[in-house]
Amino acid sequence: KFEFNPKDGIDNPALSLTEDTGGEGLGEPRFYLLSKGSTETFGFCLHEELGCRGHIIRQVELGGLAQRRGLQDGDRLLQVNGYFVDHMDHRRVVQKIKASGNQVLLAVLDGDSYETAKALGSDLSQMLPADIRPRLCHITRDKSGFGFSVSGPEGVKGTFQLSVQQDGPAERAGVPPGSWLLELNGASVRSYSHARLARKVHAPGMGGWETRAGNVTEHPVFPIQLKQSGSKVTLLVASSAVEEFYRLRGLRVTAALADTSWLPFKVRELHMVKGPAGYGFLLKEGDCSSGATGQFLWDVDEGLPAEQAGMKEGDRLLAVNGESIEGLDHQQTVLRICARDDQVTLLVIDPAGDEFYQSVGFGDSAWSCP
Repeated sequence: KFEFNPKDGIDNPALSLTEDTGGEGLGEPRFYLLSKGSTETFGFCLHEELGCRGHIIRQVELGGLAQRRGLQDGDRLLQVNGYFVDHMDHRRVVQKIKASGNQVLLAVLDGDSYETAKALGSDLSQMLPADIRPRLCHITRDKSGFGFSVSGPEGVKGTFQLSVQQDGPAERAGVPPGSWLLELNGASVRSYSHARLARKVHAPGMGGWETRAGNVTEHPVFPIQLKQSGSKVTLLVASSAVEEFYRLRGLRVTAALADTSWLPFKVRELHMVKGPAGYGFLLKEGDCSSGATGQFLWDVDEGLPAEQAGMKEGDRLLAVNGESIEGLDHQQTVLRICARDDQVTLLVIDPAGDEFYQSVGFGDSAWSCP
C-alpha cells in the first residue's frame, strides 16, 4: 500500500509529478524534481533539432530517473530551476542543467501542445508561475532582535510560519511576511518539533512557547533571539504561494533551488582582455572549506587586466566563459581559460562568500552562470 504524504514528496513510479492534461485544448506544463547520485545521470538528453522549435527532451533512458518521474520523448523544456529558458541559446540551457549538479527542477510541455501554442502565438512564459523559488535570507540582528517571530500548529512537526516586523532586520533581509521556515542555518526543520525549535529560537522573559486554544501563538517580534546563531542567522523560506506550489506537487524545497539575490554575498563576473604581460594572475589548486578540491586565484599583479577587472587574492573560480568548471581538474581548467587567445570571462567568489554558501549547502553545482 502506498500512502501519499505531500510533505514527504513522491517517490513512486506510478505517481509522476505532473499536471492533469486531460480535456480539450493545450496541455498544462508538468514539473519534475530530479535528484540523482553523484555517479548517476538524469537519464535524458536535450536536443536542438533542425525544423523543430524549442529545447527537446530526447533519449529518455529506459528505467532511468527521467522516465521513472514521467519525462517523455519530445517534451519541450520551458523552465530550469524556476528560470524560463525557451528563448535562451541551447548551449546556455544545457549548461544550466549541468550547473544544477545532482538536483534539478524542470518544467516541460508535451510536444503537440508546444507546437500548438507556438502556432497560436501564445506567450509560453504566461503558462508558468511567476516565481517558484524559495529565498535564502541572511539576517543580522540589531538592538531589537532579528525582527521575526515563529508560530505553528501544536503537535505538527516541521510547520513554522514567520511573522515579520515592519522595516526590521528580517524584512530588510528579504523575508516575506507570512512565509514558511524551511531551513535554519543550513539545517532542515522538517523533522523539528516545536520544542526542538524552541531550544534554538528563544524569547527572553517570555518563558518559551505559549499554547492557547490548541495552537502555538506568536511571540512578540522584538525579543526573538536565536541560540547558537550569535548576531546572524540564515533562513531558507518560502512564501505561502511558493510553499503551496511545491506542496501540491509533492516536491521538496532545497537551498539549491533558492533565489539568492537578497544575500549580502555575491558572485562576480570578471571580463579580461589579455595585455602584453598576460592577464596578471596565477591559478592554483587547493582545498575548499567543504573539503572538496577547488581552483583559486592568487598573485594578482598590480595594474594588469586581472586587477583592473576586480580580481582579489583568494577568489575561487566557479566558471569560465559561462561554463561551470565543476568536475574539471587543474589542467583542464587552465586549458579552458586559454581556449580564447585574447580574452576570458571568469565567474568567481571571494573567501567569505564561499565559506558562507558552503555552510548552508549551496555549493558550486547550484550556481547558474549568467
